[in-house]
Amino acid sequence: MKIGVISDTHDLLRPEVTEQLKGCEMILHSGDICSREILAQLEQIAPVKAVRGNKDGKWAEDLPTFVDFELYGQRIYMTHKKKELPRNLKPYDVVIAGHTHQYAVAWVPHSNRKMTLYLNPGSCGPRRFYQPVTMAILEVNTSGLRAGRIDLPHNEPVPQAEIDDLHHQIETVIRLTEKGKTPAEIAEKHHWDPALMKQIARLYVTHPGVTVDGIMRKMGI
Repeated sequence: MKIGVISDTHDLLRPEVTEQLKGCEMILHSGDICSREILAQLEQIAPVKAVRGNKDGKWAEDLPTFVDFELYGQRIYMTHKKKELPRNLKPYDVVIAGHTHQYAVAWVPHSNRKMTLYLNPGSCGPRRFYQPVTMAILEVNTSGLRAGRIDLPHNEPVPQAEIDDLHHQIETVIRLTEKGKTPAEIAEKHHWDPALMKQIARLYVTHPGVTVDGIMRKMGI
């Protein structure tokens, strides 16, 4: 069974995404869908399991915050944010979360040699900053499971408003890093993306004398 795993479409279903989903027997959407029309389009391709993200409004009140189900003997848990995953992952073969717009995959080991696959398919909606547009195909069969990353082509420029916002965030990270604040503390105070704060701080610390514009160039902006 091939399962398409997507997240953070934010009311944009790219033709490249629907093309990749053809042939999938199920589609999993881990939140921030942002309109019922997206689900309707996905349901024309294959059955859909979806969870509600933090950007999904009243229209999504009937969507669950998580799903817990089995396929081919593989137990799968999906929610929107990684911090909303169960603390004990041992019962699950696959856990899925989105939200960060950054692709991630890892095998989480357990004491009995069992392993849980953690998967974040990234975002295949509007491109944010420098980040790639990604999704995943999860193959599940009687012999096990495998996750494959798919990078989708795009040619849209980064909006000027996002560039200005990123410039402000970098300035803030530099200033607060000099005061001894950690990326996690900066993210929590300003409600910014922790992963982005960590990357900015790392670029600043590892490139002495780098400017805000220099950091932006290193990030591909």
